[in-house]
Amino acid sequence: MVKRSGASISKVVKALIDEEPAVQDALERGYANISAVARMLRPRVEKALGRKVTLEGLITSVKRVRVDYKPSREYLKIIAGSVISLRTDVAKVSLEKTRRTLEATRRTLAELTEAFLQVLEGTTTITLVMDDSVFNRVCSMFQRGDILDEKRNLAALIVQSPREIVETPGCVVAFYNPISRAQINIEETVSCYTETIILLRMEDAGRALSILTDLIARARENIKVETRG
Repeated sequence: MVKRSGASISKVVKALIDEEPAVQDALERGYANISAVARMLRPRVEKALGRKVTLEGLITSVKRVRVDYKPSREYLKIIAGSVISLRTDVAKVSLEKTRRTLEATRRTLAELTEAFLQVLEGTTTITLVMDDSVFNRVCSMFQRGDILDEKRNLAALIVQSPREIVETPGCVVAFYNPISRAQINIEETVSCYTETIILLRMEDAGRALSILTDLIARARENIKVETRG
């Protein structure tokens, strides 16, 4: 961080915590050790300010910024209003992005309107996520040399959220973070209007489903507590 001689301790602490999603999550969920967070940040705060700071001052600053990471009611309502479905037997294929593969992808979409089929288009690659039942048919529409990678035995968690998710920051990440913390690899993901689709290995699907179900249940309980209060 660049030295900020005129900045306050609180502003520097806030800027540093903004760079640490894990710390934000711990503060939001209430299990962070405030003193430990302050000690961890102390060297970086002193470097940014160009002077020594007391641990007590840092602890006070961490407590002040903690409220910024508490979920808003709107955020909780969106998480609480989400529902999850699980789709098994999913596959994916990644292709080099060329005019030929783009045209073949368009033909594939036109011919397989009845199948589960998602297209993720990057700057140099295209990834198609599909029902495993149409995997061979999809691959046959491309030249073998165009295929960069393919995977089968996957599952898709599909989270359907209220429309407000499109305009509320942090909601999509709320679904990713607990899965990542559980050391579950997300193979692919796509956000499609109010749907968040998370692709995982089949063996991880049950655990990920349980994690997101618990997340939604906690949000619903928090809403109830707020309403009673």
